[in-house]
Amino acid sequence: MDKELSDASVRIEVSLLQGEVAPGFEEVASVFEKNFAQRGEIGAACAVYHEGRKVVDLWGGYRDREALAPWEEDTLVLVFSATKGISALTVALAHSRGLIDYEEKVATYWPEFAHNGKENITLRQLLSHQAGLCAIDKPLNARVLADLDAVASILAQQRPVWEPGTKHGYHYLSLGLYEGELIRRTDPKHRSLGRFFQEDIASPLDLSFYIGLPPDVPDSKVATIEGFKPLQMLLHMNTMPVGMVLGYMNPRSLTRRTLGNPKLHSPSDFNRPEYRRVELPAGNGIGQIKAMAKAYGVFAAGGHELGIDEDTLKALTASPTPPSLGSRDEVLKADMSYSLGFNRPSKAFRFGSGEKCFGTIGAGGSFGFADPQAQLGFAYAPNKMGFHIWDDPREKALRDAVYRCL
Repeated sequence: MDKELSDASVRIEVSLLQGEVAPGFEEVASVFEKNFAQRGEIGAACAVYHEGRKVVDLWGGYRDREALAPWEEDTLVLVFSATKGISALTVALAHSRGLIDYEEKVATYWPEFAHNGKENITLRQLLSHQAGLCAIDKPLNARVLADLDAVASILAQQRPVWEPGTKHGYHYLSLGLYEGELIRRTDPKHRSLGRFFQEDIASPLDLSFYIGLPPDVPDSKVATIEGFKPLQMLLHMNTMPVGMVLGYMNPRSLTRRTLGNPKLHSPSDFNRPEYRRVELPAGNGIGQIKAMAKAYGVFAAGGHELGIDEDTLKALTASPTPPSLGSRDEVLKADMSYSLGFNRPSKAFRFGSGEKCFGTIGAGGSFGFADPQAQLGFAYAPNKMGFHIWDDPREKALRDAVYRCL
């Protein structure tokens, strides 16, 4: 899969912008440069795999603006909720191996889950943000999250906030925690999701990407995130769903209960050492962006390197099963579409060449997805957080350029 760019590729070296693009993809490099010149980019990376070949590999700017440390080829960056897509690929591998069935009840694999109205929730409902388990009532912090047994006990006692299957709402951090316990319960080796991913996806594909950063990775390899305070969202009502922002400001709202646990001063707190080390499969993946693009590229081209079976690929690209009461997200307050752990093209957020695309967006502008129709894997992440929930202008400009090049 990891065929390097050909000798005819165009090498990009403009000040601190570096990388290369295959012939025909020069416009992507031009847009990447414009992001720094015109859109306030500080540091970022973008990569694309097409038909099993890397065609875009760009990085540049500063990984740490204050220290004037340049973004290197091997710089790792926090991708926030774009991690959900990598975790969903991991769950898909478990499905392909027959360890789980998307149509089965969660409690079949995890009997303790069947408490407080959760006994009939299926994996499909849970992975599609339809289980009503977006909020976690027990206060969370890095110490609690590092204890997977304690987390499992907390999750097992949680009560749904709506009848599962009738609505959907963004399972911000909880989705990955539930996925993680399902992997621990069904993997014959009882590995955590982060270890399962590392050993069975990252290692065979030679990906530098982690869910739970190993202690031997030096801080100098990881980009410094320039975040924002929650109150600053009030100044960006034109880029975020108004209902979501207003909901977040109300401590009793479902939006605040979901997005406000654990309590953080800024989303960038997930880049602090204590949060880097724990496994948050829905929110703290750290890695090279070309690794994320390659993972999606493998699935987009058929998943042969990982032995993904046809039934799993069909499930990933099948039309989503929407909740019975409509597509409005109870947390984000926008019309969204989800399936099997991924964002799917929706009224609010269109991406890729058709309805079969799957991927996930992350806070601040990061995004990765697979486009099976085009056999394309795309990924982008910055270290300066933007205020768009989706279609960050920097990311969208790059994504649009990729499709023009196709």
